Amino acid sequence: MPVSRRTQSVLAMTMAAAVLGVAQASSASAVPIGKVRQGKATYYNDAGTGACGKPLDASTQMLVAVSPKYWKAANPNHDPLCKVKVRLTFRGKTITVPVRDKCMECGPKHIDLSQPAFAKLAAPSKGVIHKVKWKFVR
Repeated sequence: MPVSRRTQSVLAMTMAAAVLGVAQASSASAVPIGKVRQGKATYYNDAGTGACGKPLDASTQMLVAVSPKYWKAANPNHDPLCKVKVRLTFRGKTITVPVRDKCMECGPKHIDLSQPAFAKLAAPSKGVIHKVKWKFVR
């Protein structure tokens, strides 16, 4: 029995939505919890709306922005990253801060801390610290 063009179109859209939904769910749930990375950390002190859709002030709040590589959801406000934290260790000091923003300039081994978070690890006058170990935690 032939299927109408409208029915074909509805079926195609339904299948595409199902495939897209599965792809987003699988990739979005793949936050690499516990995998230790080593790289550099910088800091920023901007204020505005972060990638998780909430107001932030990086000059006063403890938070972190991570590379676009780790953001998987089509709408970053709903990304699983917005529900995790990052634990960083540098020269015997350890801090844990929530992911609240995306660092567009950051590669996968570069992390951008808020100014107060950076100050817990090193003097902000340094600007950049290298050999920082970090991982995503729940």
